[in-house]
Amino acid sequence: MRSLSQKSTGMWIIAALVVLLLILHQDNWFWTDDTLVFGFMPIGLFWHACISIGASLTWALATVIAWPLDDAVTAEPETKSEEAAS
Repeated sequence: MRSLSQKSTGMWIIAALVVLLLILHQDNWFWTDDTLVFGFMPIGLFWHACISIGASLTWALATVIAWPLDDAVTAEPETKSEEAAS
């Protein structure tokens, strides 16, 4: 199980990634660019696709760091017969 300081550091990393994604989402530099990526996709659309992938990876990382499964949640519940035997 992770210590509180490791979990707190992870939360700060997630917060920093979210802020970075918010800043990068403002793609003013591609508004007038007619460049095509892969010969068919406008670069602005490609940029937003990459931002979406980054956001999904950040969310996956956040679920691992912020809401990890601990032993209490994953442990098998005791049955009544085991409780009676104790």
